Amino acid sequence: MTPEAAFVLCRFLLFGVAMLLWGTFAYLSALVPADLSERIGGRLQIYAFFGIAVIVATTAVLLPLRAATIGEGWSDAIDPSTVVAVLFDTNVGRAWQVQAVAAALLGLSVFLSAHRRQAAVAISSGLLLASQAFTGHAAMSQGWTGFAHRLNDILHLLSGGAWLGALLPVILLLPLLSTAEFASEARTALIRFSNAGHAAVAIVLLTGIANMMLILGGLPLEWSFPYQVMLSIKIVLVIIMVTLAIANRYLFVPRLSHSMTRAQTAIVQATLAEIVLAVAVLGLVAWFGTIEPN
Repeated sequence: MTPEAAFVLCRFLLFGVAMLLWGTFAYLSALVPADLSERIGGRLQIYAFFGIAVIVATTAVLLPLRAATIGEGWSDAIDPSTVVAVLFDTNVGRAWQVQAVAAALLGLSVFLSAHRRQAAVAISSGLLLASQAFTGHAAMSQGWTGFAHRLNDILHLLSGGAWLGALLPVILLLPLLSTAEFASEARTALIRFSNAGHAAVAIVLLTGIANMMLILGGLPLEWSFPYQVMLSIKIVLVIIMVTLAIANRYLFVPRLSHSMTRAQTAIVQATLAEIVLAVAVLGLVAWFGTIEPN
């Protein structure tokens, strides 16, 4: 495997897991009633610990991988002078310092109580996501344009993670609608998800369009460039995801009062499809974020 391929794989794992942790635990800590949040959070505890371990591991290897891609290959990944130069003399190195702090905070969160851990994981993974805006294409812009581009990237990453990450607890909440003990709280949590989800999807779309205009100045129609081909595929996948989200909210959810079992099955299937498509989108972003757009 080349250093470039390993770097893309590492970015994919870091992006994906950070988004899932941010969205899942921001939703549980901010929008789900406390008792229900603790119950769902308990079921996701192993998932959280595994995700934290992945983030700590990928953060640790990301810097030497970056040194290898900037330098002459694998030998520079273990060359102290090259690694130190990347760490202190480049934008990606300074962004990695923030990522390392966020990863350390995530690691420390495992020692907190369950309720505090949810908020700590959300904040730390959100910080890690935001730091990604200081690498890649946004980092190449200067002045006020650069500031606007990075701010736009941060909003895009956080809103996308909020959308994707919240889907997992939503799947776990749906069966509780038919229980006497948690039906009311589950309904409240799902209504809040729906309201926040509208905002998250809108921000994803608006910031995605802004990113495209800032980088390309228009639509990705020059398909001789791999970046624009992959961006076009990403746009198609996101449109399908939005269509599924709309179908969930306005087609399947109203049917819960008439045929709960069938409606729940349809919602779960559509939600799982959204997650699969989101993973494909993340793979594309991890790849085309490392190459020239034109």
